Amino acid sequence: MKKQYDVLVIGPVSLDHNIDYQGNQRKEVGGAVVASGFAAAKSGNKTALFTKLNPADADVEARFAGSGADVYWSPSAATCSIRNQYFTADKEKRSCTSMGVCDPFRFEELPDVDAAIYHFAGLVYGDFDGALFAEAAKHGKVAVDVQCLLRHVEPDKTMAFHDWAEKKECLPCIDYLKTDAAEAEILTGLTDRAEAARLLHSWGAREVLITHNTEVLAYDGREIYTCPIKARNLSGRTGRGDTTFAGYITERQRAGIEDALLYCTALVSLKMETPGPFQGSRDDVLAYIAEFYR
Repeated sequence: MKKQYDVLVIGPVSLDHNIDYQGNQRKEVGGAVVASGFAAAKSGNKTALFTKLNPADADVEARFAGSGADVYWSPSAATCSIRNQYFTADKEKRSCTSMGVCDPFRFEELPDVDAAIYHFAGLVYGDFDGALFAEAAKHGKVAVDVQCLLRHVEPDKTMAFHDWAEKKECLPCIDYLKTDAAEAEILTGLTDRAEAARLLHSWGAREVLITHNTEVLAYDGREIYTCPIKARNLSGRTGRGDTTFAGYITERQRAGIEDALLYCTALVSLKMETPGPFQGSRDDVLAYIAEFYR
């Protein structure tokens, strides 16, 4: 019998070079799969991770030690590597430079497990394609963070955001779609987040989550829901969207939209107060809700 998981988080790890607005440097093995994987597993969900990297670059088992997730991986000719230069204290403005790109992901590479949700947590355009989403949709729910479908590596290795050409073909395969406010505008041309969510839903995404530095918004085709972010500091800003999305999609398997939105927003508010992926517990998030949201 295949192993059963609440969620399988799929994406490359990244050798991150983060430089803050004061010039302080921090190097770590990061990426959306790290922030998402820790957030899902630490929230009490049976979590598997599948990543790709050149094993000479990092010890993937060591990176996920203590996460509570089962780790699967395959070798890649190169490991994804990104240099992030932040220009403001809140880390809202940054420039990204590619220092390496992982091999694309294919469905046949994924571990032979049963997963309720296939969470695609990529980093750059080319990590995933529509065929991968379509095949995953035959096996479970599909959750996609759109960042990796908009962020392109340019010939000079800078990274720039462009619209997702295949969006209208692929969105009907997606149960949960996550964007941030800027990505939503690129996809839809709309600055109003609620209107952008409605348009993305009309194109086929069943539930849309849009993150902003003040709140998280969810839309299911019937009602717009929002919940405010209440982080007391932003030292752990990196991984905000990934943490939010992992918290939302896993909580949705046991709760309605409003409760899932509250959980994921409290989760990311708490996570942003400490650098690195979420290292707390479900009880910590519930206590945070009781203190700051009730």
